[in-house]
Amino acid sequence: MDKIKAWLQTTPYKNYKIELACADASFRKYYRLKNEHETLIFMDSSLEKTSLAPFVKVTNKLLKAGVNAPQILEKNLDDGFLILKDFGNTHYLNVLNETNFKHLYMQAMDAIIAMQKADISELPIYDKAFLHFEMDLMQEWYLTKLLKKELDNEQKEIINITLNKISDIVLSQPQNVFVHRDFHSRNIMLTSENSIGVIDYQDAMNGAITYDLVSLLKDCYIEFEKDEIDKLVLVFRDKLGLKVEDTEFIKWFDFMGMQRHIKVLGIFARLFIRDGKDGYLKDIPLTFKYLLNTASLYEETKPLAELLKSL
Repeated sequence: MDKIKAWLQTTPYKNYKIELACADASFRKYYRLKNEHETLIFMDSSLEKTSLAPFVKVTNKLLKAGVNAPQILEKNLDDGFLILKDFGNTHYLNVLNETNFKHLYMQAMDAIIAMQKADISELPIYDKAFLHFEMDLMQEWYLTKLLKKELDNEQKEIINITLNKISDIVLSQPQNVFVHRDFHSRNIMLTSENSIGVIDYQDAMNGAITYDLVSLLKDCYIEFEKDEIDKLVLVFRDKLGLKVEDTEFIKWFDFMGMQRHIKVLGIFARLFIRDGKDGYLKDIPLTFKYLLNTASLYEETKPLAELLKSL
């Protein structure tokens, strides 16, 4: 904190009060700077400095695309500090309910479409190898280390075959769009003007057209009725102007969802086992439910669903 306060003295915000705002799943911390007239966000990435340059780069891409990302007011890349515009305290998760979710999700889908128009040059590509790198986290951290399951060769083969089928479908849909990679209710802010503020996008990649839609509509922290979600999936397709059959687009969405939820099961388990963060354990049941219910719908993934049930 001494280093933070010392740097603040060199900025126009040296007389602002500082208080802890929040921490996230990474090693970043966020503070709120306050004076009588305004509040700002102080991002402390001193334990994760390598994430700061991508954050700055992606912020500029999003702002140029007309996305409401936080304006960077001051930066100190050497120490890992940024001062950002403050979107307030209201996350989508704070306000989503059965009455308003359609309206709020439609608003967020428009933000996805705006993001997908952002410049993707220099962004890493979500290729087959990376899709599998992520999905392999489930077997290592969730099945083996958290549940302590010893898989036999037949079970491992079922997983390998199914993951290949999932990645094939993911890669069969349109690619080469900006992917936020974590566009869910805790990373979407509702500002005082009732507009959307987009945060936590420094890990953005160049990938599939349904990835951020899945993060939004099959959110690991909140769930709504499947038929209503499927209707919104098709609204998104229509907003994009894609001429794709209903069943095919929903399949793209569902297989993208399985890839994400397989990954997230591994990440939530790893956050607990490796990083000592147990707050995400409570979100595993919903994530697992999404995966199991979706895998049970398709012939390509039913063997995985049966295997997960047996475990």
